[in-house]
Amino acid sequence: MTSLLRPALILTLGTLLAGCFNESDSSQDREGRIHLAMLQPPRSGLTPLSDDAFKLSRWRTAETLIVLDAAGDAQPGLATRWEPLKNHAWRLTLRQGVRFHDGTPLNAAAVVNALSTAAAYAPKPRILDGVDLQVRADGDNAVIVSTATADPLLPQRLSSPQLAILSQAAYGEKGIINPLNAGSGPFVLKRINGTSGATLDRNADYWGNKAQAAGIDVSFVPDGTARAAALRTGTADIVEAIPVSQVALLDPAMVHEVPMPRTNTLYLNSKTGPFHDAGLRAAVRNAVNRQQLVDNVYEKRADVAQGLLGPALPWAAQLRQPVSEPTPARAPQGQTITLATFSDRAELPEVAVYLAQQLTAAGFTVKQVVREYAQIEADALAGKFDAFILSRATVLDSGDPVAYLYSDFSCKGSFNIAQLCRPAIDRALEQAASLPAGTARRKAIVAAEQLILASDAAIPLLHERVIQGENPQLHGALRDPRERMLIDEATVLVPTRHE
Repeated sequence: MTSLLRPALILTLGTLLAGCFNESDSSQDREGRIHLAMLQPPRSGLTPLSDDAFKLSRWRTAETLIVLDAAGDAQPGLATRWEPLKNHAWRLTLRQGVRFHDGTPLNAAAVVNALSTAAAYAPKPRILDGVDLQVRADGDNAVIVSTATADPLLPQRLSSPQLAILSQAAYGEKGIINPLNAGSGPFVLKRINGTSGATLDRNADYWGNKAQAAGIDVSFVPDGTARAAALRTGTADIVEAIPVSQVALLDPAMVHEVPMPRTNTLYLNSKTGPFHDAGLRAAVRNAVNRQQLVDNVYEKRADVAQGLLGPALPWAAQLRQPVSEPTPARAPQGQTITLATFSDRAELPEVAVYLAQQLTAAGFTVKQVVREYAQIEADALAGKFDAFILSRATVLDSGDPVAYLYSDFSCKGSFNIAQLCRPAIDRALEQAASLPAGTARRKAIVAAEQLILASDAAIPLLHERVIQGENPQLHGALRDPRERMLIDEATVLVPTRHE
């Protein structure tokens, strides 16, 4: 019965979804514009100093001083050159001829304003966790960026979308940043419709190659089934994160599997509650059946996790050693725990169901909490749950996992859901951060990872492969493991010609 009803359900969802797309669908010409269905609505008003920065980056409206190539090496962006100086400083030469969308020029004053605002912001952008950053002008066309201690990855750090450079007019009082008409990319952000959508138009005055698409119409569609329906019915041209359960209902030509440096991890509150007890954390570690999650929830479109860093960073598996002398498990004896996650990623509530079954079988009494991410993040960060399932990008910011490890597992980390604070872990992360890119840094990263795994405060479950949906008429969409790029100046709809 369910299989007979499903096509009708999908068609109904596709019809309903038309009302979810922003108003420009009915008022602007569809031809030449790309319709994009995104997973999560903005969490912080599209300020670049939050995770919303990655939306501005994926829309190619806000740009950074430096960009990363596929190997994670620094390449010119709004800066054309960078060179290290004495006293933990770098000099960056700015690109000439760039104007922001409001017509003002890119110059040293604009860069100093943007980076100084980021450095002083509370809470700090994740990419600046543990970094004391200072910036000053060196004439009109260069800046000097310095840190309190040596930061060999500063160029890569400056590639983070959270350090995008906007025009000075974007930065208002009381920390309010308005990205409308303030970027420098090939698309101009013209309108934000709250948490429902956004509208971008081609930037005719872009400093680089002009965009082929006339614009981008964005809708935020947290429901995975509705996003898949939007692709199937032609309402969307690009769809983020199609749930595994919907893949069989789509034309295979629309489905593109992107291997991601993203780990599905169970964070255990190690500071308060039942999991302050290391023995109970060890009981969870022993109870988890990862293969069951990969097979039944992800339909084998994921990889069983051996550590926090997955196949997207192949050197991690080559260097990783098993945890020596793992903590012995203690019998749960019916201990009640609260297991929470969010519904925006369709697989996570199902992962929670399987984990609840596994932990119940191990002797725990499990209560579940599931909400949309925007309504649950603050409680998770405040330590209000005993266990939290999170899908987490591990090299989201700098192309290097140190920023992620520091943010999630250091005493002062801004995203420390596990409430973990171990001096040995902090020292290991500081050691890794002090080393230049290369083998020694990678060994130090894996050594820090081993200490985190030994704490059992974070139980890695699996590494995801995100499924991106694309209209076959769309050419040039980007499939970026770092989730920084999606549409660029070459992305365009090419209508099918009928002979």
